[in-house]
Amino acid sequence: MAGPSSIIAWLFALASASCVAYSLAKAAYKYPSTGAFYSIFSVVFNKKISLIIVFLYLISVVVGIAAIADGIGQYFSFFGFQYTPFSILLVEVIAILAFCTINVRGVTISGKTENVLTIAKIAPLIILSLILIPYIHLSNFFPFYPSSGITSFLKALVIVYFPFTGFEISAIPAQETKTTEKIVYRSMRLTLIIVGFIYIFLNISLIGATGSYVLANSPAPLATASGLISKESEYITAIIGIIAMLSAVNAYMLAASRVLQNVSSLFSLHKIRDISSRGTPANATILVALAACALVVFLSHNFELLASISVIATLVTYIFVCICAYKIFSNITIRIVACIGMLLTSTILVIYFPMTIQ
Repeated sequence: MAGPSSIIAWLFALASASCVAYSLAKAAYKYPSTGAFYSIFSVVFNKKISLIIVFLYLISVVVGIAAIADGIGQYFSFFGFQYTPFSILLVEVIAILAFCTINVRGVTISGKTENVLTIAKIAPLIILSLILIPYIHLSNFFPFYPSSGITSFLKALVIVYFPFTGFEISAIPAQETKTTEKIVYRSMRLTLIIVGFIYIFLNISLIGATGSYVLANSPAPLATASGLISKESEYITAIIGIIAMLSAVNAYMLAASRVLQNVSSLFSLHKIRDISSRGTPANATILVALAACALVVFLSHNFELLASISVIATLVTYIFVCICAYKIFSNITIRIVACIGMLLTSTILVIYFPMTIQ
């Protein structure tokens, strides 16, 4: 949508996410709890507002799972499987239920699965970015802005923010981590440094080597770019894309289930608050998975819609995180970062809603 100017959108999103992550890390350390968010929000806001914000976050994560599952379905269609709405839908539902099962079995197997998937997706992306460098043509960066102008750029800005969401998961099990002050902060900082570098480096390589128009019209952009190297690499990269999305489904499943269980425990919601013999919020995990499956069934092949809903709900949550950090701390550095986070995140929301109405 945005052409080469999307690189600016990535930088804008990285700056916003970094400020929110810093604010959340500081607040989560001072008020640690499994589920993280309610304990932070309830310090500044009343019970009703705090619940609404947490509910918004749950919506963002569940819708995010559905969006990612839809992306997995699109990548499977790249392999030339007979494309029918039912077959792709089945793939998407199976992916969600598979990671539901993993998370029900225990956080250890979920964590080990995430480690393997993360290594499997990050290393090839860096290698691909490096291999594509000789194929880069400066002409692919012009015109820098799309012919549709600023409208496409603003719409793309929200979509671009979607891949940055999820860093807050590091703070969700804050109470279960070591009580070192900087443990959550360091994890978030390291995450955003790595993620920001990979996204920007990868997009420069992709746009420079392939061109924005070709990428925008491909159901599997990474695989299409890999076709410059060899036909076989297209399929390898498509597999990497699927691995990346499977990793995200696993992480989101863990986040949503723990936040849901935490709130249910605080307000004595039977069954959902229960912890299984394996020490996992099994019922909460199953409920999250079923909700995501329902969204996939009714809104299949609507990735942009699902991603936009997820981002908007997440951004609202992020704004309240920054507000809480500003209210909780008197430290000038934290307050300045929180204000910048509020400003940048609010800007994305303000410019996006008129685009949605249009």
